[in-house]
Amino acid sequence: MIAHPAPPPSAPVLVVGAGPVGLTLALALARLEVPTVVLDEGQGGDERRPARTVVLHPDTAALITRITGGGLDRLGLRWSGWFAMRGRRTAFSTDFGASGPGATEFGHDAPLHLPQHALTGALRAAAERERLITLAPGSRLDSLEQDGSQVRARARGTWWRGSHLVGCDGARSTVRKLLDIRFPGRTAVERHAVATLRAALPWPGRGVLHRSPPWRVSTPFAGEVVARPLPDGVWRLDWLMPPPRDPAADLVTPEVLVALVRETLAGWEDVDLPSPYDLLDTGVHTVHHRLARRWRRGRAFLAGDAAHLLGSLGGQGLEEGLRDAENLAWKLAFVRHGTAPESLLDTYQAERRAVVAARLRAADQALPILRGGGLRSYVPGTARAQDALLVDGHLGRGALGGPGGYGASPLLPSPTDADAAVDTAPGGLVEDVRVTAEDGSSTGLWERLGRSTLSVVLVAPGTGVWERRHWAGAGIMPALAEAVRTLPVPAELLVGEAYPGAPAHTVLLVRPDGRLVTALAGVRPEQLRAAAEAATGAGLAVPAPSEPQRDAAERAGARS
Repeated sequence: MIAHPAPPPSAPVLVVGAGPVGLTLALALARLEVPTVVLDEGQGGDERRPARTVVLHPDTAALITRITGGGLDRLGLRWSGWFAMRGRRTAFSTDFGASGPGATEFGHDAPLHLPQHALTGALRAAAERERLITLAPGSRLDSLEQDGSQVRARARGTWWRGSHLVGCDGARSTVRKLLDIRFPGRTAVERHAVATLRAALPWPGRGVLHRSPPWRVSTPFAGEVVARPLPDGVWRLDWLMPPPRDPAADLVTPEVLVALVRETLAGWEDVDLPSPYDLLDTGVHTVHHRLARRWRRGRAFLAGDAAHLLGSLGGQGLEEGLRDAENLAWKLAFVRHGTAPESLLDTYQAERRAVVAARLRAADQALPILRGGGLRSYVPGTARAQDALLVDGHLGRGALGGPGGYGASPLLPSPTDADAAVDTAPGGLVEDVRVTAEDGSSTGLWERLGRSTLSVVLVAPGTGVWERRHWAGAGIMPALAEAVRTLPVPAELLVGEAYPGAPAHTVLLVRPDGRLVTALAGVRPEQLRAAAEAATGAGLAVPAPSEPQRDAAERAGARS
């Protein structure tokens, strides 16, 4: 085991902000035996706004399920399908479910749609049950100090001490301002009118993207509307609005929203007046694209909307914040437990900022094409490609919607002749396949994530039909078990019947956040050890840049 100096075990991590990202981080750290104090500016609740909803794709839904103990499906609706229309023509259609594309026996490939206050409530309830989490309502941050061993935060006259601090306090982040970190980007990239209503739409359980609808409208409307189903016959509708020419004259008033609802429902039902509906909530969602210059200053970090605003295609950008929390949690835990060097924490920004920056670039490149029209809209095949790009964004796939990979991560080992090719690239999210642990328990691989260990998965066809006592001591298992026991960092040995693209006897090394470190052809103790060291930052144990050096690099980046 590599020994690294660690903070006192009793020092908590201070989490500023009790929204979904802050609570997810606190719960993920608790699963890793790290105590936290959550400084909540509010009084312990979340405003019930039916028009404010969240779409969770399989990886983020699995994360929330792990840290809350389950029950997530009771709060929302998993879509049975999704389709896109252009005019009166169906341009794309897919079905979800246990047999849908990408589905596994452990979960749906279907996105889960739920009200944000329901998600926050489930996370808060789990946090209130957790012995390692202290919730501090009414704690508005006003001062922050840090040195080489601790960070101190003052909230309403009370000083809190911790080993590290993470600002999950939203777009107007006090932490970001106190750390004097720039937040450049573009404001009001797009506007969407939003309404949540109870109605009997023609496609129960299915989401729809409708471009260039054929009905007439009496209100400003850019010709694109999305309907996303929720439980109990409730729908969220989003209309893309044209850029305001005169902000005072182009307000999205209640009258405009009611007209949009009536004309859209009537158009879908192909009638003059729509069937009765119950309008529950309305709002306007303005898309901003911003990215903090840096996500770490000393012992303080940024996550979620405090670090980035990514609202492409009318999305809320919440999922990237949840992925921030998952990435940072295991690194903080490994450093605090003395398993990894302090320099491991620098890779949080290196990995997460690169992924978010790539999504922002993709959106900035795609949106002018998707919204610009002109000659491009008449080029054969262009409309189909645009529809596919938009659908990918809504379904959590591709450059506009996928979870992104850490292919350029400093935590990836150097390629060797022992590497095996599988369908997941190094740095990518592993598939959720069935695995068996050394104690004989069998689960999905994603269920084993988020612990204070790496996962070593042996692909061994046929083991699923044998009792563990028959294969635990057979073939290459003893040699692999010995290699895992002698790794310099904690690791759990798992066995799986199959993995996409992996030949028999492939050995996968997986991080606590589900990212593939390497795939090896057989038992290769030396290469496995090197990969485990790389994944936990052993090669990064060099003096970190000083604050003046970091600031100079930041200024140089701002000029480039």
